[in-house]
Amino acid sequence: MPWRWVLSLTVTKRWAAALLLAAVGILHAQAETQAATPAQPAFVLDIKAPTAVREVLERHLEIQRFRDLTDLDDNELARLLPAARQNTVDLLATMGYFSPTILLEQVAAPADGAPRHIVLEVEPGEPTLIQEVHIAFSGPITSDESAQAQRARIQALWPLFPGQRFTQAGWDGAKQQALRELTRTRYLTGALASSRAEIDPQERTARLTLTLASGPAFSLGTMTVTGLDRHDADLVRRLARLAPGEGYDQTRLLEAQQRLAASGFFDSVFMSVDTTGDPGAATVVVQLRESKLQKLVLGIGVNTDTGARFSVEHTHHQLPLIGWRAVSKLLLDGSKKSLGTELTGPPDERHWRWHTSALVEQEQSGSFEVDSVNLRAGRSLSGDHIDRAWYLQYERALNSGYNAPADANALSANYVWTRRAFDSLIFPTRGHALSAELGGGMTLDGGREPFGRVRARWMGFLPLGDRAQRGAAGGVNRTSRIAARAELGAVIARPDASLPTTQLFLTGGDNTVRGYAYRSLGVTLPDGQTAAGRYLAVGSLEWQRPISVNGRPSDWDSTVFVDAGGVANQPEQMRANVGVGAGARWNSPVGPLQIDLAWGVATQQLRLHLSMGLTF
Repeated sequence: MPWRWVLSLTVTKRWAAALLLAAVGILHAQAETQAATPAQPAFVLDIKAPTAVREVLERHLEIQRFRDLTDLDDNELARLLPAARQNTVDLLATMGYFSPTILLEQVAAPADGAPRHIVLEVEPGEPTLIQEVHIAFSGPITSDESAQAQRARIQALWPLFPGQRFTQAGWDGAKQQALRELTRTRYLTGALASSRAEIDPQERTARLTLTLASGPAFSLGTMTVTGLDRHDADLVRRLARLAPGEGYDQTRLLEAQQRLAASGFFDSVFMSVDTTGDPGAATVVVQLRESKLQKLVLGIGVNTDTGARFSVEHTHHQLPLIGWRAVSKLLLDGSKKSLGTELTGPPDERHWRWHTSALVEQEQSGSFEVDSVNLRAGRSLSGDHIDRAWYLQYERALNSGYNAPADANALSANYVWTRRAFDSLIFPTRGHALSAELGGGMTLDGGREPFGRVRARWMGFLPLGDRAQRGAAGGVNRTSRIAARAELGAVIARPDASLPTTQLFLTGGDNTVRGYAYRSLGVTLPDGQTAAGRYLAVGSLEWQRPISVNGRPSDWDSTVFVDAGGVANQPEQMRANVGVGAGARWNSPVGPLQIDLAWGVATQQLRLHLSMGLTF
């Protein structure tokens, strides 16, 4: 039986540090040896120009490559100078300077074997400004009424306008952006038909002309799938959700590829469109490599909410007879311990899945320890932006501790709806998300009492100011922004109804009210202990601002924030517990890392909070 083993482990090793120190020592010794006998350069180039121009010339002038030739004689150096002058002219032209004043000369021969001295003085003059821009189209896009919005979008996103400074890099980048926008939707084989930049050096103006040839409009046809062994092609089509006849959209294709990769059934996924056939029914080619039938993942980590963390997770991708996937997990997370399994069926024609799960858990709930059992069965649908789920649930909660609440059982029916409208699901900088949970059921202890439960969560990002440059790890343009969170919850039942503690609310911790311990905010009992309550309210405001390094935005953000939240058994008893602080965000390759230092106003304590990934 094929297995896949994965070990996730982070450990600091003494021998690793020792090897690093040894390597540094060797490099330092080599550097000292080389410094002791420096090579004599053939010449020294002194560039006198405005800072931005000087930096470009220092990096890109071809003559710089000849400095280390120890046998370069005077005649050869003299032959290099005219080429260096022309090279300077060409480089200045790429920066938009077409009428520069350039002085390049060799200073009198040095004495005592010192390197020869070359001086390059540059007065770039006034930059060339864009006077006129004309963007034209050719091919079917010109007569297709449905492509009017796409044509308008290409022109609206064009970054060069009259009055702006002309540079070759900006011109090349603008052309590539226009071509990407053309080929991103419908016109897969679009090309740059012609481009022309007419420069008038005397007037210092540039006239830009660009023609984009669309080629035929592509629509999706049948899907061909390769690389399948255990699974069938229908599963791939249902997960991809690409309907025959829909227009080609690169974003839709990438989303389909991501859904297949995130399904867990496949180790690798590559999707493309065959452009050699009929554009009206282009074949979608899907190349897959199936995951191993079974996978075991071991995890070790640290959580500032609960402490050390250890987990063992086993996945069986296709159970015998029923063909469902089973995921079983053992988690030891500080005071929280759980063992559970979840069975999930393949998606049907409408993309809904059946699922069932069982979970046994022990967790600190305020001042008490709760042992719980949760059994669940229902259906779920995960869409591009909206997720839905409904399920029946049985739960039992056993409380232990001094004056602990009574044990309780309940049976309930629940519906969950979630909508995400972020510009990026991993590194969001704008947009919002909303989740609503609605449930109702009957208690099974101390009489059959009906109850209802509602919970709503919202998160939003509001950009401020101009967009920053694209970060290396972040997939979107980042800017200063306001991040806000809100959460409300309520359990409606008779005051004497015996409700499971798992149906009630607690708050506090990394992603709720920072400055307070995990699940430490609840209802304060007469003896001073904390218990879960029937009403919950949490709010947060955070200012996130990109950190620049050497004038360029990095993948780090600085933050300041204020959180507030509370739990009560009656709405009028609600009291806000406030936390304030500052922190940093790193857009790492595996998701955002959140580092916060928060002050709990009510407890007068400072707490460190660390978390990975976007929690919603």
